[in-house]
Amino acid sequence: MLPSVDEVIGDKRIIDILSKFPRSLVLESIRQVIGLKRSEISNLSNDNEKVDMSFDTIVEDCINKSKISYSLSLKKVINATGTVVHTNLGRSLLSESIKDELWSSASRYSNLEYNLEEGERGSRYTHLTETIKRLTKAEDVLVVNNNAAAVLLVLNTLAKEKEAIVSRGELVEVGGSFRIPSIMELSGAKLVEVGATNKTHLKDYENAISEETKVLMKVHTSNYRILGFTENIEIKELSVLGKKYNIPVIEDLGSGIFVDLSKYGLSYEPTVLDSINQGADIVTFSGDKMLGGPQAGIIVGKKEYIQKMKKNQLTRALRVDKLTICALEATLRMYLDEEKAIKEIPTLRMLTYKIEELEEKANNLLNKIKILNLSANINIEDGFSQVGGGSMPLETIKTKVIAITPNNMNVSKLEQKLRLSESHIVARVYDNKYVLDVRTIFEDEYDDIVNELEKAFK
Repeated sequence: MLPSVDEVIGDKRIIDILSKFPRSLVLESIRQVIGLKRSEISNLSNDNEKVDMSFDTIVEDCINKSKISYSLSLKKVINATGTVVHTNLGRSLLSESIKDELWSSASRYSNLEYNLEEGERGSRYTHLTETIKRLTKAEDVLVVNNNAAAVLLVLNTLAKEKEAIVSRGELVEVGGSFRIPSIMELSGAKLVEVGATNKTHLKDYENAISEETKVLMKVHTSNYRILGFTENIEIKELSVLGKKYNIPVIEDLGSGIFVDLSKYGLSYEPTVLDSINQGADIVTFSGDKMLGGPQAGIIVGKKEYIQKMKKNQLTRALRVDKLTICALEATLRMYLDEEKAIKEIPTLRMLTYKIEELEEKANNLLNKIKILNLSANINIEDGFSQVGGGSMPLETIKTKVIAITPNNMNVSKLEQKLRLSESHIVARVYDNKYVLDVRTIFEDEYDDIVNELEKAFK
């Protein structure tokens, strides 16, 4: 016979957890567990089947259900996929070195909008201005909550109800089905497409310019490539045309970066400084992709245009909070010393690992796993990581992986067990192997992986 709700809630173990979880949540968990047991009993198909109705089991199930119900939906996971800027797993990771400053800003009052020197109201945007200006050589800076918002604000300010000229080959769709044409429409700008999908010439832009033209726009195709018979206009050429007609030139870099990663063996991606040096009047980019900071949309460029954006009523709706400002400033500050940035910003560190370092990481993890004597074939293999985050779409980076082939378990079952484990390990499955890419695994996560593997193979 199933126990009553009153019997379960009177158990000492349940009374103990009432100090940790709300009583209403515990009661709901007890009712759900008892209800599930009742349903299992009613669904028995023959007398040989049994349902565990022991009181201890029901109490433990209620405790576990309460823990799960009270835990945050947003959980820490172990990224073993090898995709560094993993959009589904939170994109870039903040540096450990900034956590004390971030917590200080979160848990205490701050000078968010207070000028300490003048003793009067200040602006939240001044905290980021000097660092970003120093890194980009831009005249002014404005930060909003993401890059789509940055593009929206720029176009709404400079080209509302007027024309913005863009190459057809650059009308990209970014994550979540957000498309440049849709954002332009929302901004109030009138899209003027020029050129063909694979080829756009400077004369295409010039021929499309009219009295209604307020913006010449270039969108960096960071999440795809058109190969073969192609031609596109560089920002340097477009800026010359813009100056000729006194029309501002905007470049949406998408995933912006301050370090030329081609020095570290990756493909060249235009840096923010490159765009400014080549004449772009306004450049927009993300803070949480290749940059390695929090989610943000960063706008840099000519002061006369950015001052107009600051006065736009949309700016308040799109503004960033104190945690974003603190995390972004602390991250950007590291870029003042490139060597420090590569070492301390997780995204850059993962992207620039040498293969020898990855081999050492793989050996260390393999040695820990082998102690378990699992019923599986386990080896280090060569593999390929990805940049992710809609950046460098053709880029594959050599890596080292731990490949596990279970002897007495379906590999998809192993993947499910580890994904749903307490550590939530997210990895790849291919060629009937469970694959852990060590590029995106932190060394302090090794023991968690080993513990979860041990439980999964029991």
